[in-house]
Parts: sequence; structure tokens; C-alpha cells
Amino acid sequence: MDNAKGLDAEHGSMSATGRKPSPQAASTAKMLIEECMADGACVDAMIARLALRFETGVDAAELVDVALEMRSADLRKRDRLERIADLLRHRPDIFTTLRQTGAAVRHERDEWETDAAVVRRLAAGFDAAATISQAASVQLSSLGDEEKLTAATDEIVAWLQRQGFSGPDQDILDIGCGIGRFESALSDAAHRIVGIDISLEMISVARRRCAGLRNVDLRPTFGLDLADFSNASFDCVLAVDSFPYLVLAGLAERYFEEIARVLKPSGVAALLNYSYRGSTALDRADVHRLAEAHCMQVVADGAKPFRLWDGNAFLLVASEGTLMRNDCSGVKETRASKRQAHQTDRAPVSADNPKED
Repeated sequence: MDNAKGLDAEHGSMSATGRKPSPQAASTAKMLIEECMADGACVDAMIARLALRFETGVDAAELVDVALEMRSADLRKRDRLERIADLLRHRPDIFTTLRQTGAAVRHERDEWETDAAVVRRLAAGFDAAATISQAASVQLSSLGDEEKLTAATDEIVAWLQRQGFSGPDQDILDIGCGIGRFESALSDAAHRIVGIDISLEMISVARRRCAGLRNVDLRPTFGLDLADFSNASFDCVLAVDSFPYLVLAGLAERYFEEIARVLKPSGVAALLNYSYRGSTALDRADVHRLAEAHCMQVVADGAKPFRLWDGNAFLLVASEGTLMRNDCSGVKETRASKRQAHQTDRAPVSADNPKED
């Protein structure tokens, strides 16, 4: 049976229940789906964004109606909308899990909250999210599926290794290691990996996941700085989906300073997602400002190089260490410039390399 016809039949029977989203909810859902379509988000990422936006008040069946009403003459868009409707129609349990997992972590800050109070609240939220779904707690677009999470992790790891995040002599610090998926994936390609997280539940899961990996060290942290680590102690620093929470807690600038301190000369930092503000331009401006202030050079500037995850990638390289931290005006052409030139030679992400599933 033709997929569209099948969905039309199901759509008709489902609408007979009489439940429809409110005009405001329908309008918001349409706007969000259009934004996802415009930036090339895959279907799984679109489902995750819908779950985050509609924590309550709208159920999966109502969103099926919205997706089907938006079907376009553009065959690629039509296919994606029908796949969204199909998943929501047949697996409403996934949507429920995503909503519960996303709702466990509040992404707003109260006026009265101190930086430390925000971190403590986030830690409790991550603990709760990990008990609902380990996979979804670290990547909502995995839809709580370990196989999807592994595939997305492997794609990110392959990109990291192309940026120099591998080698028998490499010491890596993972800020916000979550359930240890990158420690497990990178352990064979590094000398040592230290993963830190504010969530005790996630650290517990990570330790089980990485049991037996002798070069992996997983530690709980208070999340306010990197005071546990000495100067120039890491070749690489990784932060996947952790900087948005540092931005929320008002700690982004402090962490730039700390990352610059713990990186070895010409060390590399990968920040995959800087914030959840929804503005790549604002993120780029902040990253460039903070990088310049702490003698780091931006060599990947908010690109979207991944097919299975919609994160923005920033890559920074520390100076050679010959200048004082407050005087970066004379940074010479060194490994950072060579890395940037190497990346320029690669084919850019474009419409010819779409991220859709």
C-alpha cells in the first residue's frame, strides 16, 4: 500500500476522536517543524524538538494531524512529514519518554538563582533524566534507542578523530561525560581519557559502561571549574552538549579560561553545541570573543557536520604558549593555522551534503 494513502486512512480514523490541537499549539508546531525542515534536521531530531517544546498539553496523535496537514508538493519534505506522522502514530510511547526525559531538566534560570544553585538543580535534573532513559538523557534525538545513540556517537567520534582527537599519546578531558559513551568509543584511540560530570547517576552509569577500560577515569565534579586539573595537562578537551548548561549557569567565560589553562600548547578543544539560544550568529560571536580573550583560534565555526545529530561544531586550538594570556595579538602561524588551512581544503557542508535521514 502507498505510504501516503495508508497514512491518510489512519489520519481519518484518528481524527474521528474529535481531538485537535489548539490553534496556538498547531501554529507553534507548524513553525517548529518548518524551522527544522529549513535547517536540515533529521526526522529523529525533529521529533526530539517537538517533545521539548510540548512537554504537556499536546499529545502525539494531535501532532500527527499537524504533520499531515503540512504535507508539501516537495517530495523530500512530504516524505519527512509523513515519516514524522508515522513515528508519532505508531510509537507514541517514544514521544512520551522523550517528553518526560526532556522535562526532567529545566532550561530556564530564575532571577534569584546563583551559578552554583543552577548547577545543583541541573545535576538533580540529569540524575532524574538518566533514570527515565539513559540514551535519551544524553541525546534526545536518539529517541531512547541505544543503537541510534551508538550510531550518532560513532559519527561524532569519526569527526573528532579527523580533527586530531586520537593517538596513543593523547590525553583527553571530556567535560560533561554523561553516561560515558565517548569514553567507551575513544578509549582504544587515546592514551588517557578523563570524564567529569555533575550527575552522580550518570557517572554511575558511565562507570558500568566503561568497566575494564584502564585508561578511562570517570569523576563526579561540582561543575564550577576545572580546579582538579593542573596547567597544560590535556592534549584535547571535549564538551558535547555541556556548554549550553554552562551558558545557562553563567559559567561559559570561566570555562573558556579553564580550558585554555588545562590545554597543552597547540591543544584542541571541541565544543559541540555552545548554547540552546537558537542563534548560531550569537554563538559564533561569543565563541570568537572568548577564544580571542584566552589565546585560542577558532578553526571550525559552528558548522553542522553530522547527519544523525543536529549539533553545531566549534573547534578551537590553543596558542603555542609563548604569549601571556592577556596578550594574544601576536599569535603566529602555527599548528592552529595549519589545521584551519587543512579544513579549508575540505568540501564544505552544503545543500549537496544534506543532513536528512
